[in-house]
Amino acid sequence: LATGPRQDNSIFYEIRTYDIKPSKMKEFLEMVNKYIHFRTAHSELVGFWYTELGAMNKVFHIWKYDNFAHRTSVRHALANDKDWQGKFISVALPLIEKQHNEVAYLVPWCQLGKPPKEGGVYEWVTFQMKPGGPALWGEAFRAAINAHINTGYTKLIGVFHTEYGLLNTVHVLWWNESPDQRAAGRHSAHEDARVVAAVRDSVRFLESQQNALLVPLPCSPLK
Repeated sequence: LATGPRQDNSIFYEIRTYDIKPSKMKEFLEMVNKYIHFRTAHSELVGFWYTELGAMNKVFHIWKYDNFAHRTSVRHALANDKDWQGKFISVALPLIEKQHNEVAYLVPWCQLGKPPKEGGVYEWVTFQMKPGGPALWGEAFRAAINAHINTGYTKLIGVFHTEYGLLNTVHVLWWNESPDQRAAGRHSAHEDARVVAAVRDSVRFLESQQNALLVPLPCSPLK
């Protein structure tokens, strides 16, 4: 059940999800904003968000690597970075209940985008597709994404397909100016025959779907 085609280079993205102890969320976010520069000195941070809707007390962060050797060297350097280990890791770990990571590639037809301006909110949508990979459902999924883009109400940031983690998982990151703009756009999309037709074709391959509204931290490059 191979993942199928991906971009024509070795770049990948590590998606990390942490569950934070509810009483420690404010403290954790303050620590990230204060000390993340020790971490970003070693590799590129794409974005760092906390959940507002759809999940509670979670943070999402995405890191970019040139290849697996690059990640290995970064992890080794971090283990030996006294500032990172002493000022952040040793204090932050007791605040975390659970950690989860995935390795994902951008799908071949998507480049990592940026919002048209700072501010706004992000929507993280996770699709669990039927086994078989993009050879089975790729074109239908792409058509459904493009149908939403063509309505103009939302901005696509990236489409990530897992390589390590639960396979046949696709994460889609969108940007909107506000939750209300997103809600109005969704209502319009539901009445758009093009969107309805594309989604109806794509859901034949869908097993489950989950979404969360994300708010970027001040330290996040995507904000």
